[in-house]
Amino acid sequence: MTRALLALVLLLPVGLVAGCGGDEDGTTLRVLAAASLAGPFEELAEEFERTHDGVEVELSSGGSTDLVAQVREGAPADVLATADTATMDVAVADGLTDGAPRTIATNVLQLAVPPGNPAGVTGLADLDGPADPSADVALVVCAPEVPCGAAAQRVARAAGVELSPVSEERSVSDVLGKVVSGEADAGLVYVTDVRAAGDAVEGIVLPEAAEAVNRYPVAALADSAEPDLAQEFLDLVLGDLGRQVLRDAGFGPPEPPS
Repeated sequence: MTRALLALVLLLPVGLVAGCGGDEDGTTLRVLAAASLAGPFEELAEEFERTHDGVEVELSSGGSTDLVAQVREGAPADVLATADTATMDVAVADGLTDGAPRTIATNVLQLAVPPGNPAGVTGLADLDGPADPSADVALVVCAPEVPCGAAAQRVARAAGVELSPVSEERSVSDVLGKVVSGEADAGLVYVTDVRAAGDAVEGIVLPEAAEAVNRYPVAALADSAEPDLAQEFLDLVLGDLGRQVLRDAGFGPPEPPS
């Protein structure tokens, strides 16, 4: 009988045998973050795991609108951080958040161009006019329903220009990718994305960007399977270390409550 049981155990997968020993599986904290937050949130996720034995932070980044849609459709998640308040307001109105969102940072747009700026772009005035496949400058922006796309529209209005992009993307990282790959001569992205890209792109400061400041809110989610851990992650992001990591990435400070 004993030999038969031993033989059965030897045939079991290693993971299943380990699970029979009574050790609990690790805990997963699922964080959804705007694409422009990917870098600093990866750093904060590593710190959270370091100080929470057995906890794995599963970070998913993408366009804020798409992230909210995932939560609305029932995707398991514990924390949501978006690139503007309008997108977070949708989540709040649908009862998806637990408590009021908190603003963690601000961000503004820049024009990203390939190294050397081969198209000679100097500002938004160079991008004014109707779409023309034969035009010298191929501009890429975010889609209007995405926070960086809404900001692009506000910046264009402030500059008094009409932007006619050759492509509209679902996230700011996709816009940046088009510029880095040489598929676009210019892209409207956040200043933090230009900074994170290093030598892969050059940034052109836009005076009109001050008219389109994006505020980044974060909130725990109402259906979180780990509400206590979700709150602890919020505390990390909102605390001194979180503010420092975001500042180092080029984000501006959250504006004080009015």
